[in-house]
Amino acid sequence: MFWSTTLKMIRAKYPEVAQLSTDSLQTMLDASLKAERPLLLDVREKEEYGVSHLKDAVSALTEKEALRALEGVAPDRPVVLYCSVGYRSSEMARFLQKRGLEKVYNLEGSIFAWANEGRPVYRGEERVHKVHPYDRVWGKLLKKALRAK
Repeated sequence: MFWSTTLKMIRAKYPEVAQLSTDSLQTMLDASLKAERPLLLDVREKEEYGVSHLKDAVSALTEKEALRALEGVAPDRPVVLYCSVGYRSSEMARFLQKRGLEKVYNLEGSIFAWANEGRPVYRGEERVHKVHPYDRVWGKLLKKALRAK
């Protein structure tokens, strides 16, 4: 399994979902005041989220949880979803787009790409250096030193 194949597969299956690069997300996070930051939705399983996540990300595994997380959020606030590699988060992004949200993005490569590039991941407020590998196959896309046992 290679990154290029994985990203092409996701783009082909979800052509209507905007893909946001890790560099673009970093720029958005660096340039924004906390109130203006994009809402980050982590759509992985609770166990995955518990190992690590992006700072201030909200766990939203189900469609119901995602809709609940969006209650009271300004309609013009960007929403960035991620999972391990981008498949599950693209599925959720498509769901939210069909519900009328316009500024919805999938983080291309998701948390694996983010962590592989040396960007920070957290467990709560604590910066950590491990990511849940999802499973043995997909986990190969995560640098070995980053894989939680």
